[in-house]
Amino acid sequence: MNRKTLVLPAVVGLLAPVLAACGASDDGSEGKAAIVVGTTDRFVASKDSPAPLDPAIGYEAGVWNVLRQTLQTLVHVPRGGGEPVPEAAESCTFTDTQSESYRCKLRSGLKFADGKPVTADDVKYSIDRVIRIDAPNGPVALLDNIDTVETQGEREVIFHLRAPDATFPYKLATPVAGIVPRSRYEAKSVRTGFQVDGSGPYTMKPEVEHNQVVKVVFTRNPHYKGDVKVRNEKVELDVFPDATAMGKALDSRKIDMMTRTMSPEQSQRMLEEPRDDIKLTEVPGLAIHFLGFNTKDPAVKNKAVRQAMAQVIDRGEIASKVYGTTAEPLYSLIPPGITAHANAFYNAYGEPSTEKAAAILRDAGIETPVKFTLHYPTDRVGAGTPAEFATLKKQFDATGLFDVTVQGTPWAKYRPAQLRGDYAVYGMGWFPDFPDPDNFTAPFLDRNNFLNSPYASAPAQNLIAQSRRESDRSAATKTFQRIQEIVATDVPVLPISQDEQYVASRDGLTGVEWAVNSSADLQLWELAKDTH
Repeated sequence: MNRKTLVLPAVVGLLAPVLAACGASDDGSEGKAAIVVGTTDRFVASKDSPAPLDPAIGYEAGVWNVLRQTLQTLVHVPRGGGEPVPEAAESCTFTDTQSESYRCKLRSGLKFADGKPVTADDVKYSIDRVIRIDAPNGPVALLDNIDTVETQGEREVIFHLRAPDATFPYKLATPVAGIVPRSRYEAKSVRTGFQVDGSGPYTMKPEVEHNQVVKVVFTRNPHYKGDVKVRNEKVELDVFPDATAMGKALDSRKIDMMTRTMSPEQSQRMLEEPRDDIKLTEVPGLAIHFLGFNTKDPAVKNKAVRQAMAQVIDRGEIASKVYGTTAEPLYSLIPPGITAHANAFYNAYGEPSTEKAAAILRDAGIETPVKFTLHYPTDRVGAGTPAEFATLKKQFDATGLFDVTVQGTPWAKYRPAQLRGDYAVYGMGWFPDFPDPDNFTAPFLDRNNFLNSPYASAPAQNLIAQSRRESDRSAATKTFQRIQEIVATDVPVLPISQDEQYVASRDGLTGVEWAVNSSADLQLWELAKDTH
C-alpha cells in the first residue's frame, strides 16, 4: 500500500539477482530515448488524501517509489543491500557509544534541481516539517525517536535521539527524511497535488487526468550530486489499471518493463513458457501478507478466537493454489532472509487442525460458529488478493467453527475505515521500509503503530526498545525471537505469505536485476538501453 540495519551477510546474499541481464556502462551515456516502465500503483488525490506525494503524508510503496527518484536523503541503502552509506551527505556516523547522537556532513556544492544550494538548515527544516505536520496516516513514526535536530554551519547536522536506536540510519534512508526546498513546501501544511521537487537523481513531471496520475516523466537532474550513478537520461512511469493491461503494453512494445505488480498467472506463464524477446527476472522479496485484528471488536476480542483461526489456516494451500511460484507460506511477521526469523506460528500450532481449534474455542467458552467479515483492499496489495480471501473463507467455513463473509473495498476508503477500527478482521500487505527485524515488528506492535491497533503488549514494546541498543543486529536475535513468540501466542496479527517478486522486461534493457530491490523499491537510475 505504504512502506530497516543492519543487513547481515545472509541478507546481502539474498539480495543477489537470480537472473542477470547483460551489463551496461556506468557513465550514463547510453541512449537518450526514454525508458518506459509500467506499474499498477495508483496515485489519486481525494478529499481524504489531497497530498498523496508529500513526503510528510505518503506512506505507500508506490508513492515512495516516486519520491525516491526525486528526493535525496542523507544516506541510502546501496545496490545489493547492506548498511546505509552517504548519499546527500559525504559522511554520517554515530558520535556516541549508545547510538543516541548521529552526525552528518553534507557534500560540498549540493544543489536542488532549481540550482539553489542545499544546506544543513534545509535538512533540519525537512525533518522538522514532517514531525510538525504529524500526519496520522503518514510515516512520521519513523522519526518519533528524534528529540532535536541541530545544525552547525552550512553543512553539518546532528540528530539527538530520545533513546538508543541502531536502526536510525535506515530510517534516514527512507523518503520520510527526503530533503525538500522550503520555497515549495510549507512548514505547517502539506503540498497538495502531485508535483515533487528535490535534489535527487531526477526531476519529475506528472501527467494527471481526473485527479489521478496516468504517467510520471522522470528526467535526469543536471544538478544532482550524490552517490547514485544515473545510467539513463529519461524514464517514463506509466500507470495501468491492472496487470493484464500492463502485460499487453509489454507485448506490444509500448513499455520496456513491467514491475509492480505482475499477476501470479503472468509470472507462472512466463516461467513455464519462456520467450526470447522478454526476460523474466526474479528479485527475492521481503513483502508480506497478513491478517490484522481490531482486538477490541467483540468478534475477535478474545484471543482464543484469533488462536483458533491461526490453528486452521492452511498457508500452503494459499501459496500453491493462489500464488503458485510467486509466494511462500509465512509463519512469522519476520520473514525468512531477515536475521532472527523463527517459524513461531508453526512452532505454536503445527499443521492445520479443526480438532485443536475446536478445543481452543471450547476451553475459552466461545460459542460457535464465530461470525465475522474478512475485509480486503481491492487494489494496492496484489492481483491474487480476491482469490486469497475466497480461499481463506473456504478454509474457515469448512471447519464449522466460523461463519465468514468476505468484503472488498477500494484502498481510498479501506484504509481510513481500517484505521478507525471499523473492521474486526482485515487483510494487509507490508513492504518493509528497511530490511531489519525491527521493521517487521515495531510498525505493528509499538506505540503509534502503522495499524492503529488497540493491541498493546508491554513486554513486546520493551523488547523492541531493548533490541535497538544492539548495533550488531545479530546480537538482538534472541530478543526478536521472544517477540515472535509473543505474537504467536496473542495473535494481534496473523501472517499468511511472503511474496516472490518478478519483473518482466523487453530484450535490450539492462540493469533490470538492480532496478527493484527486496523491499520493492524502484531504482530507475539502474536502467539503460543496451547499445550492443
